[in-house]
Amino acid sequence: MSYLVGVDLGGSSIKAVAATREGRALDQARLEFQPGRRLEWAGKIRGVLAQFAAKQGVAPDAIGISAPGLASQDERSIAVMPGRLEGLEGLDWTTFLNSPRPVPVLNDAHAALLGESWLGAAKGFRNVILLTLGTGVGGAALVDGRLLRGHLGRAGHLGHASLDIDGPPDVCRIPGSLEWAIGNWSIAERTGGRFGSTHDLVAAHLGGDADASRIWLRSVRALACAIASFVNILDPEAVIVGGGIAAAGSALFDPLKGFVEAIEWQPGGHRVRIAPATLGELAGAFGAAHRAGMRDPNNQ
Repeated sequence: MSYLVGVDLGGSSIKAVAATREGRALDQARLEFQPGRRLEWAGKIRGVLAQFAAKQGVAPDAIGISAPGLASQDERSIAVMPGRLEGLEGLDWTTFLNSPRPVPVLNDAHAALLGESWLGAAKGFRNVILLTLGTGVGGAALVDGRLLRGHLGRAGHLGHASLDIDGPPDVCRIPGSLEWAIGNWSIAERTGGRFGSTHDLVAAHLGGDADASRIWLRSVRALACAIASFVNILDPEAVIVGGGIAAAGSALFDPLKGFVEAIEWQPGGHRVRIAPATLGELAGAFGAAHRAGMRDPNNQ
């Protein structure tokens, strides 16, 4: 049995998938871990790989890893991830997993876009942006069919675009960022303490709470302004929106499309497509598996 494995390491959980080279899932796993326990997550990843190999009767052809932070230039490790997941920075996954083939390591948002491009909402596009709306705002871009990484791997951190130069700084020191405008981490401050989550804010908006509607629609308009700006910079065919906040469905996408329509530059009448992501929490794992298959010397 020939198969690929992708592992997506999050802040407190691991998602993994075993898939054929065509993208058919053979097995999947989701495990929780204690972030404060050094390298507990690394041991659990080894365990998942062993389970997959036992079930399939053979080791995978190739393995890919998705994780938060900036991937190293050689894609063998996460080079920069301060303050979280102690032991992740500089961990060479090819060596750690005793893999006979290189184990490519990607930033989690980059991996999610590769997954959506392979099997999900971004399939068939050569120029596409992904935004993930959750605690923060993740991002990635595919430009002319290639993942945009940049000089240090920072490319695609679209959530850290500044929308208000007088706003509070985010984790990357950017004032008034998109992440602050719609990310869940700032919800208490943005709502004067009324709401503890974006889910609660949207529920109040749908329930007819005028103040909640004002706050929510302002956040959505901020997202629309950011998207229209990204369109002018990268000229994508489509913008894919995922993450927990995207689960708001029409409460998000209906006003978002209206706001973008009102401000987007539309040369020749062209309008960017805005669509929800489709792979859910497995997008990063599928993307990591796909990257591993691309890097496999038997699949050049």
